[in-house]
Amino acid sequence: MDMKRRDFLQGCLWGGSSFLFSSSSRAAGLTKKEGWRPAYELLEREGEFSQRIKRAYDIFGRCELCPRCCGVNRLKGERGFCQAPAKVMVYSFHPHFGEETALVGEKGSGTIFFSNCNLRCVFCQNWEISHEGRGVEISDEKLAEMMIKLQKMGCHNINLVTPTHVMPNILQATRLALKKGLSIPLVYNTSGYERPEIITLLDGIVDIYLPDLKYMDPEQASKYSSGASDYPEITRKAILDMQRQVGVLQTDRRGIALRGLIIRHLVMPNRVAGTEKFLRWVSEQLPRNTYVNIMAQYRVEYKAYDYPEIARGVTIQEFLEAMDWAKKYGLTNLDQKSVMVRKIFQRQKVD
Repeated sequence: MDMKRRDFLQGCLWGGSSFLFSSSSRAAGLTKKEGWRPAYELLEREGEFSQRIKRAYDIFGRCELCPRCCGVNRLKGERGFCQAPAKVMVYSFHPHFGEETALVGEKGSGTIFFSNCNLRCVFCQNWEISHEGRGVEISDEKLAEMMIKLQKMGCHNINLVTPTHVMPNILQATRLALKKGLSIPLVYNTSGYERPEIITLLDGIVDIYLPDLKYMDPEQASKYSSGASDYPEITRKAILDMQRQVGVLQTDRRGIALRGLIIRHLVMPNRVAGTEKFLRWVSEQLPRNTYVNIMAQYRVEYKAYDYPEIARGVTIQEFLEAMDWAKKYGLTNLDQKSVMVRKIFQRQKVD
């Protein structure tokens, strides 16, 4: 999810492949006569989109958008754990070239960085945005205009970074933008800390789910993510439903993502992220051609200096063993930038 942690990989080789597969019962936005259409357009045609928005906005009255379930009335100005108001707050929006190969293409991923966060990790690399809430409060109409601007810039998708606590605003803005001609995939770029009930509400709206699975151990999740000991269990359930909705990543002839699931996992020092357990879980619970991005970009940020076990970068050996585990468990669709970093590290190790 972080805007900065992948920046050093921007110069790596852009390329790769994905597999065409979908397990969703809903049409995957593909018809022979019309070509690809975003899921939210199909939902609007079915007359259901406006009802989803109403249901989403009703949650603001007693906010349970995320597993924190604060129960505050954001419509009356109350703020919960994430400290977000009822209006959406945006830090920045622009074409982004540090995302996964299939999202970036030639013109970039149209990222919108939302302020505040429901997880608040101690090692957050965007802490100014997620912890301090820096950004500008805007209307849903303005958010819709941002989406249209990104599409006009040629971006291949609308990439919603840290969307959980502003999901109702996103839905409203997407429908407004659709009426103005929005026609590119919607990417839900999340920490993974999502209530399954909310993910179900998004069925038929989101084209591409982009969750993290940060930890596999409740104690580590609690220690590094503000007491969220339920993170591993809840995130695994959410990811399984994401897979049910959109299936394995589908791309167009250029290799650009149209629909599907991409999972991110950040390798951390001293195996605190439970990387081997994560990769084994993917191999056992999801198709082995699920698009997985094993990331080497961990660096010491924010309050990570206060935790000796994560107060250093990841070693070459730690990243290479993560990639070896992916091979061991038969995962076949790794992000090509991760594969390139493995090759670089392997050469450095030999030298």
